[in-house]
Amino acid sequence: MAIKIEMLRCFCAVAQTGNLSEAADRLGRTQSAVSMTLKHLESHLGKKLFVGERKNHLSALGEQVFEMSQKQVRQFDQTVQSIEAAAHSANGLIRIASVPSVAALVFPSVLEHMTRRFPGLKVELRDTDTQQVLDALAEGKADLGIVSGLHPMKGVQTIPLFEDQFGLVCAADHPLITRPAPPTVDDVNAASFVRNALCDLIQTPSFVQAIEDADITIHNTHSLITMVRTGKWVTILPQTVARFIPQSTAFRAFSDLPDKRQVYLCVKERPRFQEQIEECSAFILNRKLI
Repeated sequence: MAIKIEMLRCFCAVAQTGNLSEAADRLGRTQSAVSMTLKHLESHLGKKLFVGERKNHLSALGEQVFEMSQKQVRQFDQTVQSIEAAAHSANGLIRIASVPSVAALVFPSVLEHMTRRFPGLKVELRDTDTQQVLDALAEGKADLGIVSGLHPMKGVQTIPLFEDQFGLVCAADHPLITRPAPPTVDDVNAASFVRNALCDLIQTPSFVQAIEDADITIHNTHSLITMVRTGKWVTILPQTVARFIPQSTAFRAFSDLPDKRQVYLCVKERPRFQEQIEECSAFILNRKLI
């Protein structure tokens, strides 16, 4: 017996709810049908996925299977959605994933241009961190990606898009913003610094040493800005972010941090809708983003 996607979906529902009854309601199936599906899955694996008869505690194998199953169910559902969208699209489908700071610059104009150029075109836009953009490209969930830093990938063309300077981001009335002299790396060491994923792109030795001692890391840009705008914390981000931060926060260049973020456009080499992807890529590359 082969493992089917609905078996994994059933298992995930039980693992998430902790009981057969709620899982059955979620799936629109009977409790006995859900129980039987689980038994078939465990029989195929030859091991139990839950500890005891109750379904509220996963076994060691169950934990591993749950993590992998969730990913596969999500990927399957997204694939089905993309297939259906392509089938019902009069002019194809393009999927773009971008780091948030560039998405805010690119998405509005790309959406306007592409839907005017290809009436009926379906467009999927996703803003997320660089690693998830790369994952989306590798897993066939995106046709175009915009990432921070150079990440060569097989089957993907990587094109330089622009570069922008790193600087201090904190509350607009923070002393490091209001004083005459620009901030230094040592000033960041003395302040309450919050690290973020983009800090890994900075190679200046004094700064690399500084972030090793950072106690707090925030990956979500919105949460990061919300935290620093309180005036109690500071962080470092690329200059393009400064266009979209609230007026209660500010960006300021350092006197001793020359590093710049390199931003790249990643294009799948054999996309499903070649003409649309080429048009979209050319439009993004010809825009003045900074």
